[in-house]
Amino acid sequence: MRSATIAAARITTAAVSGLAFAAIIGSGTAQAAPQDCVIQRDAFSATATCHDTDAPPGREYALIVDCWGLHGIPNAFPFYAIGPFSQSSRSFATTGQATGSCSTNWGAPSLDAGVVTDAHVEIYRQ
Repeated sequence: MRSATIAAARITTAAVSGLAFAAIIGSGTAQAAPQDCVIQRDAFSATATCHDTDAPPGREYALIVDCWGLHGIPNAFPFYAIGPFSQSSRSFATTGQATGSCSTNWGAPSLDAGVVTDAHVEIYRQ
C-alpha cells in the first residue's frame, strides 16, 4: 500500500515537472486574438498589454490564463481535482494591461494552484 502511494506521488511529481518545463520553454511574447495585444507569460503568470486605439468606445478585454494543476470543481465545493483549468482577469480597457496567474486571482477564496500552459486575450464587452 505504501509503495503504491509513493509510486503515485512520483508519477504526479514527474507530470507536474514536465508541464512546468514545457510552460517555461514555451514562454515569450505571443499575439492574442485582438491583434493589438501582446502577451508575455512564464510558468507562473501572464501579462497582457493592449494598444487598440481604434476600438469602439466601451470595448473591454479579459486575459484568460490556461493552467494545469490543483483546482476546485465548479459547483462541487469542497471537492478538488488535478488537471487543466482556466483563470480570467478582471476586464480592462483597450489601452490597458492585465495580469493573471494559476493561483487565486484578485482575492477570490479558493486554493487553486498550477502552472501556466497558455494565455490569450478575449473581448469581454463589445
